[in-house]
Order: sequence, then structure tokens, then C-alpha cells
Amino acid sequence: MSRKRAKLVRGTTRSAGPIDKYFGDRLRARRIMMKMSQEDLGHSLGISFQQIQKYEKGTNRLSAAMMVGVG
Repeated sequence: MSRKRAKLVRGTTRSAGPIDKYFGDRLRARRIMMKMSQEDLGHSLGISFQQIQKYEKGTNRLSAAMMVGVG
């Protein structure tokens, strides 16, 4: 009798959850506190201001490595 291993199936798309929205809100609050525009922050991190918008809205996930560079 052969046993088949159960395969862990992951969806191909990952959606941002409530924690991503929370980090986005914190990123936006910190950026405003520092009196920076999205463009300024994006330039200092080497990414576009559109990417900053996505992080702040919680559309895209923000990596821990990216957060270390902020602030």
C-alpha cells in the first residue's frame, strides 16, 4: 500500500491582510511626521512613489528589510 504525501497547495496570489494595512498606516504617519512626500521617501529607498502608495494603502506587502531602511 503506497502512501501519497498531501501536497500543500498555496494560492498563486497573496493578498495583503489587515497587518499590511496597519503597517501601511504606520508608514504614512511616519512619512508625514518627517514632512516627506511619497516621492522623497521613494527616492531615499530607491523605489517609485507609486510603490510607496501601494504600501501605504496595504495593496502590496511591505518587507521587514524595507522597514529597517525607513526612518
